[in-house]
Amino acid sequence: MPSPLEKARQNPDSMKAKILAVARRLFGDYGYNGTTTRMIAGQVGIDISTLYYHWGEKQDLYEALITDINEEIQLEFKEVERQVKNRPLTERLEIAIDILTDYLFQHPEVSNLILNDSFNKSKPEAVPDIKIGDFTSNIAIAMDLASSKANVSVQAKARILAVWNCVLNFISGENFFRPILEIDRQTYLHTIKETLKFIIVPAFTKEKKEDTYGIKS
Repeated sequence: MPSPLEKARQNPDSMKAKILAVARRLFGDYGYNGTTTRMIAGQVGIDISTLYYHWGEKQDLYEALITDINEEIQLEFKEVERQVKNRPLTERLEIAIDILTDYLFQHPEVSNLILNDSFNKSKPEAVPDIKIGDFTSNIAIAMDLASSKANVSVQAKARILAVWNCVLNFISGENFFRPILEIDRQTYLHTIKETLKFIIVPAFTKEKKEDTYGIKS
């Protein structure tokens, strides 16, 4: 029997899908603890019993949207891996930045959820998080910084997390940064990408070049 999430995916115009879409936005804006099922029902325009009928308790709905997001991100990484295969490291980095930044820019609630809820210690332990650790290892492998998930160094993980942190803060902080830059949304997206490439590509490619030619010990 299909799960509520599978039913929502199969019918994007269904009530389940509408509730899920609103829940993603509100959980992104207010975090797990700051969002109530009453808030979600009110935004959808339904009564609370209808929400419970379609999704159950608050934690059930949250777990479904985290599953949805984790699987979405996994698909983005598969696309990165498909496009970067057999390309030089510079091109790999640029492609990864483009794809991931585009995804997060289209789904800002994902950045908000990662930043808000990943560092929120007051959430119930049973409430799941977005799988940043797994995604970090996937990036390391795609960028040829590791041969397998078992061989990703602490240094490589830390550097990829630094990239994640930059991207997430640029996306979540758009309402703060964009007025300072005095640019429209599309220009802001372009500027984010160019800035990330300016900082990240030379850092990663310099390290790789030094390792290749034995400059570093």
